Amino acid sequence: MAHRPFDSSARLYSKGDVRALRALIPYLWPKGQRELRLRVGVAMVLLVLAKLANVYVPILYKEAVDALNGETSAVIAVPIGLIFAYGMLRVLSLAFGELRDAVFAKVSQRAIRQVALATFEHLHRLALRFHLDRQTGGLSRAIERGTKGIEFLLTFMLFNVIPTLVEVLMVCAILWGLFDVWYAAITFGTILCYIVFTLAVTEWRLKYRRRMNEMDSEANTKAIDSLLNYETVKYFGNEAHEARRYDDSMRRYEAAAIRSKTTLSSLNVGQSIIISIGLTGVMLMAGYGVAEGRMTVGDFVLVNTYLIQLYLPLNFLGFVYREIKQSLADMESMFQLIEIEAEVTDPPGAPALAAEEGRVTFDDVSFAYREDRAILKGVSFEVPPSRSLAIVGPSGAGKSTVSRLLFRFYDVTGGAIRIDGQDIRAVTQESLRAAIGIVPQDTVLFNDSIYYNIAYGRPGASREEVEEAARLAHIHDFVMSLPDGYKTGVGERGLKLSGGEKQRVAIARTILKGPRILLFDEATSALDTHTEKEIQNNLREIMQGRTTIMIAHR
Repeated sequence: MAHRPFDSSARLYSKGDVRALRALIPYLWPKGQRELRLRVGVAMVLLVLAKLANVYVPILYKEAVDALNGETSAVIAVPIGLIFAYGMLRVLSLAFGELRDAVFAKVSQRAIRQVALATFEHLHRLALRFHLDRQTGGLSRAIERGTKGIEFLLTFMLFNVIPTLVEVLMVCAILWGLFDVWYAAITFGTILCYIVFTLAVTEWRLKYRRRMNEMDSEANTKAIDSLLNYETVKYFGNEAHEARRYDDSMRRYEAAAIRSKTTLSSLNVGQSIIISIGLTGVMLMAGYGVAEGRMTVGDFVLVNTYLIQLYLPLNFLGFVYREIKQSLADMESMFQLIEIEAEVTDPPGAPALAAEEGRVTFDDVSFAYREDRAILKGVSFEVPPSRSLAIVGPSGAGKSTVSRLLFRFYDVTGGAIRIDGQDIRAVTQESLRAAIGIVPQDTVLFNDSIYYNIAYGRPGASREEVEEAARLAHIHDFVMSLPDGYKTGVGERGLKLSGGEKQRVAIARTILKGPRILLFDEATSALDTHTEKEIQNNLREIMQGRTTIMIAHR
């Protein structure tokens, strides 16, 4: 597999950060999506207009102060107009910003949806081996954090950090043009020192945040695993053991969180010192300028307003930088999932399987989950069309592996599996799996209604077809006896139903699918003797005209 664990670097921008940004760009500037591209362009224009208005506001404020500082009453009409213009520019600045967010909302939300969908679809394309090696809680957390990371990155980096840096340059240019280079130099130097100090300290503090995330994921995985296995926990009376395991992760999370919070104080103190020194220096220069007659009171106010206007958004720089770095790390983790190469793939231009007869052939098949442990060695057999084959053997003999190989969850390491003479590796997986139906020994249902779980065999089937499948599986009468009928929820993994009821739902689901080839992996093992005989009689009817492989452990 092409999967590499994410390795956070101590640099301000790691290769992973750049890779995450490059992976995101196609979703923000999608090919063939003229409307979305237009929205991006309009949002950028609105961003510039908002900043121009924001930068010009203090200039009007200065003019109003100077006008009010005049000696004659004739000038009173001037500040009224300036004050109205000042208020109008403030409104426009806010309006442009809000309009920008509204225009860009569709772009950002579409990007988040498309990235999440791409990750979800890719996870379903990966082989069973990947999912057996990974924990579901960790995967769901990676997608959740990745999508939130995209939203945060777009909100703060695109419409907060970058515009603020542009505004810094514009203000420095204005101060240089209106006064002299020292105002611009001290302002720029102060902001530069502030940014460097903030980024350096925040980078140092990131290790505690990463530790917090690791422990959060670990605790979440333990919690999900424990709750999914609720009955097992109860059977062995291990509630206290599970609580200790969970608390162990949360205790480590707590230690990292405390360290992160306490180091925040040193960051805040350092930021305040830098800003105070810079602000004091510039205001002293402006004060001397007013005293010497080189500057007006309005100029003094202008300088002070610009500095405060710049420093206010910078107060959140540490938080924003930390969150951007974390967002990039979360995005990198999610994009790494997309980059994992699928172990089982369709060849280019693969045709659909033409399963007209349903002849199944295992030709000298060998397979091993690991190189040091072979499961199947040179297995050969053939099931003629519309005939049945029983595979019987002890646990661990590789019986269930036969079904996994037939569904092509794995590729054989030797030999070939053919259906109607077609090597299953040469056809599309979708068409292959559409031709095969299975009732597994361990039936897991979706946390939805009974109707949904039966209809899952063929989405779009009519209600009559769903109920007919339930009748053939001898579960219709049971379902109708429930207060909510087919709308009855089955609970997490179907735990609200008994083992036999779950298996009959699985049988109904397979019947509804109507496959050419049937696989029964201990399909009636969880049923009582009476129901087992009834379903076996129905299975004989269902098996008519279909190739069937029955796996049994007895």
